[in-house]
Amino acid sequence: MSDLTQFLRRDLPASIVVFLIAIPLSLGIAAASGAPLLAGLVAAVVGGVVAGALGGAPLQVSGPAAGLTVIVAGTVADFGFAGTAAIVAVAGLVQIALGASRLGRAALALSPAVVHGMLAGIGLVIALSQIHVMLGGAPQSSAWQNLIDLPGQMLDHHGAAALLGVLTVAILVLWPRLVRFSLLPAALVAVVSMTALAAAMNADVERVSLPDEPLTGLIRPAWPDAPLREITVAVLTIAIVASVESLLSAVAVDRLHDGPRADLNRELVGQGVANTASGLLGGLPVTGVIVRSSTNVAAGARTRASAIMHGLWIAAFVLLFADLLETIPMAVLAAVLIVVGLRLVDLGQIRTYARHRELPTYLLTALGVVFTDLLTGVALGMICAAVLILWRLTRSEIRRVERAPGQWLVTIHGTLSFVESARLSRELGALPAGADVDIELHLDYLDHGAFETIRDWRSGHERSGGSVTVREVHDSWFHQATSGRLGDGKRTPRLVGSWSRWQDMDQQRRGAMEAGIAEFERTVAPMVRPQLADLARDGQRPQQLFITCADSRVVPNLITASGPGDLFCVRNIGNIVPPHTGGDTSVGAAVEYAVDILGVTTITVCGHSGCGAVRALMSDAARPGSALGDWLDQSGVRFSNPADEERCCTENVMQQLSNLRSYPAVRNAEVAGLLRLTGMYFDLAEARMYEVDPIVGQAHPVAIQPAA
Repeated sequence: MSDLTQFLRRDLPASIVVFLIAIPLSLGIAAASGAPLLAGLVAAVVGGVVAGALGGAPLQVSGPAAGLTVIVAGTVADFGFAGTAAIVAVAGLVQIALGASRLGRAALALSPAVVHGMLAGIGLVIALSQIHVMLGGAPQSSAWQNLIDLPGQMLDHHGAAALLGVLTVAILVLWPRLVRFSLLPAALVAVVSMTALAAAMNADVERVSLPDEPLTGLIRPAWPDAPLREITVAVLTIAIVASVESLLSAVAVDRLHDGPRADLNRELVGQGVANTASGLLGGLPVTGVIVRSSTNVAAGARTRASAIMHGLWIAAFVLLFADLLETIPMAVLAAVLIVVGLRLVDLGQIRTYARHRELPTYLLTALGVVFTDLLTGVALGMICAAVLILWRLTRSEIRRVERAPGQWLVTIHGTLSFVESARLSRELGALPAGADVDIELHLDYLDHGAFETIRDWRSGHERSGGSVTVREVHDSWFHQATSGRLGDGKRTPRLVGSWSRWQDMDQQRRGAMEAGIAEFERTVAPMVRPQLADLARDGQRPQQLFITCADSRVVPNLITASGPGDLFCVRNIGNIVPPHTGGDTSVGAAVEYAVDILGVTTITVCGHSGCGAVRALMSDAARPGSALGDWLDQSGVRFSNPADEERCCTENVMQQLSNLRSYPAVRNAEVAGLLRLTGMYFDLAEARMYEVDPIVGQAHPVAIQPAA
């Protein structure tokens, strides 16, 4: 599809849909912010054109956002709108500096629970103030006062404004449910229909007021006459909140489409330029807005042209049809903002944070914003998040279960530090003297104080005639501490490390293999049993035949992060594939079974560094006539430079790929496009896999593919 065709079929219609939803929202946000209504439209135009053209999120649509309403209202009250415009322009410069410093992702380090709690609090503040406007009254100076006065406002006499507002809310709620697919957004339907109803009723209600000449009605920014400290706080507040909201919106929009991903640093620079331009033109602050952006994606937009065009549509409409905007009742815009504000309180997010035990952070932030101010609410939320993190870092889960008379299992999950020593001593001390106790540790961290608590209790329990076995899953903190290596930074994950890394003396007396089997059946088997049961019932369907060396240091499932049913493996000395005729038939049987019966789509031959078989071939060390010598002779490899061990390993891989093609089953499947042969080389010291170039034999990191 050509660029012009894509623009006409995708971006142009999407821009019109976004334009239709942006007009009422921009007017409503300006009204709720205590700013001139024209300032909201200016911000919408600048956000669409400037941020759309320069930002790093192509499908994000920017403009005035409900999330900044409370901040802007406070700034207007403190510095006047001309001073607010100047502050917005300087805040844009701060955003440009942040983006140029490549700190875009740093803004995302703020806890999402704090950010969403802040937005929820702002939504409640907006709703509490605008419900008074919708009912024909006037908002008070604080959310708390609006809440106190709300019962009286609801019981007061209501005129046409309240009727229009209630009907607007009804349309906003019911329209998306009754009309499953429509290019007409609910906000536009509500505003147009209620404006027409107000005109038909000849209702005496307050309406939108714009300058007769919009271009001459722009307010010029003026540096506020206030202490520099207060101005700095206002600048940083707008810059940080606008940045975080824009970046979070950009990340959310990325999840809605499969196009190019957002460049967050460029997005921050684009937002900064837009805010500077908006402030200089007398507009509100600009941020990326998830409501408009998601509408843009849903309407089929494919490039940034949609966001830019939506801004141009707003500019043309304001210049040519301002009279139509002045027929809109303010109560209708207030009703739109009530619904927008309440939707910032997302029940799905509340359930998510409840599951993740972050609900206190969310609620404290939201209530702090409502009943104090935005900065205080965010600060309270950040403190709460930090306290919860510290609480989790110092807490562990300890469970005691009696598996049989006189046999106990104690499982400990989480972080075990000296803070938990008293509780740990109490739990272990409750075990009966002389019992056989298995302690199973699932630890992220173990400090010396907690280690001494377990060690001292273990010594006392064993002196009283009991037995204690300590097993570890995932990490080997306790056994490292026992050997004096706790804190040396050389931890090995329990399920990855070898037997020698985690066995204790009891396990060594039992034997490494037996201990390993027992550990598998106790900890790993329950996790893989459902998958193995399915494979046992349905049979194996691996996609890959993996031919590699029998070297004990090469673990195929580990280096490929694969599991049961993924790899059909053949392992032998030197990862050799004897030719089809005159060679060993065991490897050939496996190859033919994999291709003809299992239908694998890939065969990989994987060599490795320090291969003993390759070294034997390099030095002709294998005894002629021996089983090993006869086996190595079947490799067929001839080295170009016997002094270069890595080159010899990759040349051996290439030769075995050539040997594979001597099998008719392999050759036919490859010619038919049903099978692909690849060569790999695993560097043991680096723990890194390389792909062997099939033409020149060079090894390239798998993440950096050579040119075809």
